[in-house]
Amino acid sequence: MNRYKMQGMVRAARWWREAVKTAIWQRTCRRETNGTEKVIVEGGWKGLENISVAEIIVSRKRGGDESIGSWLWCREDDAAIDAVQNMARNNSGSLVVMKPEGQHIAGIVTERDYLKKIIADGRSPMYTKVGEIMTREDKLVTVTSDTNILKAMQLMTENRIRHVPVIDGKIVGVISIVDVVRAVVEQQNGELKRLNEYIKGEYY
Repeated sequence: MNRYKMQGMVRAARWWREAVKTAIWQRTCRRETNGTEKVIVEGGWKGLENISVAEIIVSRKRGGDESIGSWLWCREDDAAIDAVQNMARNNSGSLVVMKPEGQHIAGIVTERDYLKKIIADGRSPMYTKVGEIMTREDKLVTVTSDTNILKAMQLMTENRIRHVPVIDGKIVGVISIVDVVRAVVEQQNGELKRLNEYIKGEYY
């Protein structure tokens, strides 16, 4: 998914949010017994501007996908081949690289790092360490658990990255562009359902 498509999705998400809010929140009416109409403002669900990264992490945990576990991280002195095999076994596109004490992040290594810095450069994955190819902590793009998902999508798009660590003082998880897009789509599907219910007269 290229940068321009992602920027288009951000704009579309914002446009759709405003369109649905106008159609449902401000235009839901019911006819009173005396024939007059009363406008009722309907709430009760969150718009995209109110959905945070924390909710993505919680939903993944409910589905049995722990945000940080033995398969999600590695060490700087691990061999690159071990890291990429770990990714392949667990269908993951990235691994958090942890500092020796195990609580703080040293960087992140992705499948793209492996392709560009190992395969393309003709280096040996058995003798190249993760620390040699990872993106280091001082260059990382990160979010916090209370970052809005549209902001997270914007950061990923502008920086052309697909995985972002979630840092609340220490690492609490990693989200991918797939996680963010899925959350946006699910939210918009819910709003589309409510709009259809409004059109069919199921809102009173």
